[in-house]
Amino acid sequence: MSSPQHARPSLTKAPLLALLAGLWLAGCASPANREAMVPTDINATRPHPYSVSVLTSGGADTGALDSSNITDDDLKAAIEQAVTQNKVFKSVVQGKNGDYELSVRVTRLTKPLFGMTFSVEMEAAWSLTKIADRSVVLRKSINTSGSAGAGDSLIGVKRLRLAVEAAARANIAEGLKAVSTLTL
Repeated sequence: MSSPQHARPSLTKAPLLALLAGLWLAGCASPANREAMVPTDINATRPHPYSVSVLTSGGADTGALDSSNITDDDLKAAIEQAVTQNKVFKSVVQGKNGDYELSVRVTRLTKPLFGMTFSVEMEAAWSLTKIADRSVVLRKSINTSGSAGAGDSLIGVKRLRLAVEAAARANIAEGLKAVSTLTL
């Protein structure tokens, strides 16, 4: 009598699968780092001699059993630092005291569950409003992506965070390039 054959992983694959699972689970998920989301080479086409305030929304906290996310506060800080470093506006102000208000809303952050190279896609709605008359001078949806592979980190949660940061950095760069081309 022949015994039924069951599909099971070969014994040589089991240690590799255990190693990969261990590398994925090593460490806890951490939120995207605000400094790592700041693009450094925007090359503002037209630096604006005005002040701007920044509002962000659509972000999320990173839970203990969650994957890396971008908080609204960290996105705001990264955008403000990028505006200042790249001289897109004369100054960044808090509250409603600016000449312009830049609003950025994360509408989509798509993250993979597993893999050796993680590619993250981010979509954000960018809007620039002139405070004096509430006229909208820019409204644009920006789609970007960022990747991180095993060469960046063997630890899956860190690799995912790096990919999230890269997608956010690219989104901020594209958004501020669009703002810097405006005639205000």
